[in-house]
Amino acid sequence: MLLARSRRLASLVAGAALCWWILSAATPAGLTREGQKALAVFALCVFYWVFDVLPLMITSLLAIVLLPLTGVLSSREAYAQFGNEAVFFILGAFILAAAMMRSGLSARLALWVLRRYGHRPVTMLRGIFLINGAMSFFMSEHAVAAMTFPMVVEIAAALRLARGRSGYGRALFLSMAWGTSIGGVATLIGGARAPLALGILREVTGRSYSFGEWTAANLPLVLVLFTVGWGVIRFFFPLDLADVSAAERALEEKFLALGRVSLQERLVGVVMGVTVVLWIALGEEYGLANIALGAVVALFALRVVRWRDVEGYVNWGLILMYGGAICLGAALSRTGAAAWVARQTIAAWASGPVSLVFLLSAAAIATTEVMSNSATVAILMPVALAVAGEFGFDPRIMAPVIAVPAGLSFLLPIGTPANAIAYSSGYLRVRDMAVPGLVLNLIALAVFNLLVWWYWPLLGIRP
Repeated sequence: MLLARSRRLASLVAGAALCWWILSAATPAGLTREGQKALAVFALCVFYWVFDVLPLMITSLLAIVLLPLTGVLSSREAYAQFGNEAVFFILGAFILAAAMMRSGLSARLALWVLRRYGHRPVTMLRGIFLINGAMSFFMSEHAVAAMTFPMVVEIAAALRLARGRSGYGRALFLSMAWGTSIGGVATLIGGARAPLALGILREVTGRSYSFGEWTAANLPLVLVLFTVGWGVIRFFFPLDLADVSAAERALEEKFLALGRVSLQERLVGVVMGVTVVLWIALGEEYGLANIALGAVVALFALRVVRWRDVEGYVNWGLILMYGGAICLGAALSRTGAAAWVARQTIAAWASGPVSLVFLLSAAAIATTEVMSNSATVAILMPVALAVAGEFGFDPRIMAPVIAVPAGLSFLLPIGTPANAIAYSSGYLRVRDMAVPGLVLNLIALAVFNLLVWWYWPLLGIRP
């Protein structure tokens, strides 16, 4: 206990010392004094994020406190970042997902698919893989993993799969984790990364993406990764099970226990369907956040949900982190610190536009394996926006170049909550995830870069 506490104290002091060292050093050529102060706060936050010294959201709050204290931004400018549209969009998405889970609609859909297609070992495995991916189109991937994990545990228990030895058990939980992560990059509501990247983009450039544009740009990548990911799972984990009838009976019992479709489920389904249609058709004109919050108001007006039913499902810490991360990105951009860092790093290493996109996307994938994908976006987006100018890029393209690879974490348990939840089952070892995960990571990086240059221009997204 003493060692753990002393290590944390040492990390706190080390981060503060790094911040003080940058503040007290001579200002480098090409960097303003305000930019140097912003970099000092940025370095402190990165240190605390990487080494998990403080919770992500507390580190973000620290950034909002330090930026006014150091004179980088005024208090009004710093705290105004909590009013960013991205913050309220993700808040609305959390509440909509909470309504689906609380009403039982999401569980009913998942069980319906598994009952319908899970008659053989291979179809049950594929059903888990695809249902997690499909649900992550419309719900936070963290919520999807948390909801489907108990179902997969029940399937493994019904089949009496041996922990640590069953190849089918490993494949089940890896399918749950990978399906969730792949589906989460398809739309703006699948994960926290995309709204955060768009929030920083809008704050710096005043531009953004519509719901339809984002989905159209990423859907081919998702379809390719579903195909490749399924192939990787089947290659590394051959089926060692011939019969899943026991799991079928367990799923049937759970489905029957839900009873008939309730009025609450029907209303939630209608509101969610209308919301998605409005996001696609009118999101750019009326704002994604306005539509999301309008749907939330409709749910409460119809008395489908109550506040105490949903407040436990909303990740309030992530909302706090958003405000701090967007504030930090704005400070780095306004003071020129992001441009200075870009010139010293990415711009110096990249030989041209193709290598620039590759370096940024590779950095996003590599970084998200060892830290939160939201923190990855908060760190890389300001630098990416700054370096865009150095290469004559449209800065708008940097949002998906950073946010999409930041969601493709397949290698380590700490990469995403879905990976961590799957690993906690006891059926997976680190090497069970690392080797096939590395293969899928490399394929995802290659496919993503090909789509940037060969497919995105067809949609009018031209680097």
